[in-house]
Amino acid sequence: MWKLIGGVFVGWSLGSNDAANLFGTGVAANVVKYRTAIILTSIFVVIGALLEGHKSMDTVGEMSRMSHMAAFIVAFSAGLCVAMFSYLSLPVSTSQAIMGAVLGIGLISGIPEFSRLYKVVICWIFTPIGAIILGFVFYHLFAKIFNRIFMDLQLRNLVINLALIFAGCYGAYSLGANNVANVTGVYVGSGLLNPFEAVLIGSLSIASGVLTYSKKVMDTIGKKIVELDGFSAFIAGFSAAVTVHLFTQVGVPVSTSQAIVGGVTGVGLMKGVKTVKKRTLVEIAIGWLSTPLSSGILAYCMMKFYLVVATTAV
Repeated sequence: MWKLIGGVFVGWSLGSNDAANLFGTGVAANVVKYRTAIILTSIFVVIGALLEGHKSMDTVGEMSRMSHMAAFIVAFSAGLCVAMFSYLSLPVSTSQAIMGAVLGIGLISGIPEFSRLYKVVICWIFTPIGAIILGFVFYHLFAKIFNRIFMDLQLRNLVINLALIFAGCYGAYSLGANNVANVTGVYVGSGLLNPFEAVLIGSLSIASGVLTYSKKVMDTIGKKIVELDGFSAFIAGFSAAVTVHLFTQVGVPVSTSQAIVGGVTGVGLMKGVKTVKKRTLVEIAIGWLSTPLSSGILAYCMMKFYLVVATTAV
């Protein structure tokens, strides 16, 4: 069972990186306190995973029918990669880290079901695009509703604050439902865990990362892409949550990082393209591109080393 350490590690890394995607905008807008944000995130991540985590589990599990050791190496490589980017304060895709590691192992064993990869890649591409569109549309739609219904400024601020908390909780739920497969899906594919065990261990691992090491990336999401007021923060978070939840229904784990950056960018475009900080977007894009590559190389090298050691021992 020690091989589960890799899954716990990648879950912790996911929580430390992706929690920022949910309440980072609200914390930056001084609407939600950081402590409140991480507690709510932890609770709703577990709820989302337990209720809908099985929907994306099959996609990862069926792509990665491998040995227990290979599953450990995949999870550990992805976790190390995401933890490194968390240290650099960059939001990255745990989905891409896992898939990159699976492909790295596949170059050696040829075990993964590559025919399913096209579906995952297509969803990756449309995640930020969909969130940008929703962010743009929701901003326009909700701005009209708020301006017509909530004329009193104090009442409007109260409603926006409550809406922002709702968006963060919904985003945490979507994160758990969608991304728990990235944490322990390889163990389902290897037969080490059944789906319920995988969902439970994965969600608790994510929650541990949220509670212990999520502040650094939260600053990047909330402050370094575009300056957000409370209303804009709600739109960005809600757009990301809807996007991730939609992809959960088709059973594909996607990047909440890409979704929230897309949502924030959509809001930024609505407010004027000059408000979007392009340098930060470029840095994040570099992180996204290097994530599957670095985790794939790491998994490949670790598996090669293990095979050499195992052969020598025999």
